[in-house]
Amino acid sequence: MKRLSTTLLTLLVAIVAMAQGVVFEPEGTTLEQASAKAKAENKLIFLDCYTQWCGPCKKMSKEVFPQESVGAFMNPKFVSIKIDMEGEYGAPLAKKLQIQAYPTFVIFNADAQEVSRFLGYHAADEFIKVVTEKSTDNSSSTLETRWKAGDRDPQFLMEYLQTLTASYKGDEANDVAEAILEGKEETFAADSTLRQIFFRNINNPFAKSFVYTAQHPEALQAAVGPMPVQMKIQNVLGNFQRQMINEADGKATLDEDAFGHFQALLAVLGIDNADHYRLSTLITLAEKQKNYDAYLSYIREYLNNPNLNADDMQLANWARPFADPNAEQKFKEQMKDILQQRIAEIKSGKRKAQRKIGNMMLSRPTDELLEMIVNALDGKMPGQ
Repeated sequence: MKRLSTTLLTLLVAIVAMAQGVVFEPEGTTLEQASAKAKAENKLIFLDCYTQWCGPCKKMSKEVFPQESVGAFMNPKFVSIKIDMEGEYGAPLAKKLQIQAYPTFVIFNADAQEVSRFLGYHAADEFIKVVTEKSTDNSSSTLETRWKAGDRDPQFLMEYLQTLTASYKGDEANDVAEAILEGKEETFAADSTLRQIFFRNINNPFAKSFVYTAQHPEALQAAVGPMPVQMKIQNVLGNFQRQMINEADGKATLDEDAFGHFQALLAVLGIDNADHYRLSTLITLAEKQKNYDAYLSYIREYLNNPNLNADDMQLANWARPFADPNAEQKFKEQMKDILQQRIAEIKSGKRKAQRKIGNMMLSRPTDELLEMIVNALDGKMPGQ
């Protein structure tokens, strides 16, 4: 009788699971907790990486995950969890997993080792198809084993790089790209395939190919033009600059060792606007720490540096923290002084107001936008 009751209960649970959508673990469940459950139930782990502002994330939650067919497929095979990648637990996890777009769906084995990932909105049938493919494809882990064992066969490296690129594993792809470009720093610009690898996969400013290119951009500029090379250098340095700030447990800290190495690298590269990256890092850190004395001090240092040029829209962005009604008045006044000084420079003809950003025309010139921000900091409504 007891066996029969147990069997009936098991069947009932199975039927209930079949009749609903994807069963996600309670909010706040960590990857480590999901791993423990996956081991106990002999399942894989499905992680939905989302943010509060992501439209496609909400569409998946509203239209796809509740469908019975999706639940019937997922629930027997996966321990499913959702994590806000901008939350206290999610932010450092996003950095660790290199999550850069939303939604990103990651499949792990029971030991929380990544099997594969994919991005974006998928209708129910397509979602099931992709999950099936991604959860049974072990080629990435096989290639990773060969890489860690020291395999550097050129054909293997190209195959592994393609797999990593398709999986959006930027740091690992960079490492393989560096291995492919090793010894070719001075010549890769002449090879279209190697150029593509450099532009798509190199994200480490300390990579030999990047250092050489930043110091000697002429060959690559001749092949693709100055603008793409300039943008590549700016993007790599800018992305690394942001990575030096660590956020955990609601606190922001600066990786001092990385910051020191980065400043030494900028000196080696001979970048004209090296102080831009130093000060931008410190401004961002001070904002995250809500240290507005330091924040405004670094902004003034930036504006007083003759080698740097903050445009009007950057000034508007720097004023953003003081739009909070609870911001201290003394900081609002200091920010107003900075904005009014720029407005005066525009009105005197010392500077020109911006009328477009890139190819996008602005609704009004930037001096008017800055005046609107000043009025807002004074508590005045538009038109007052």
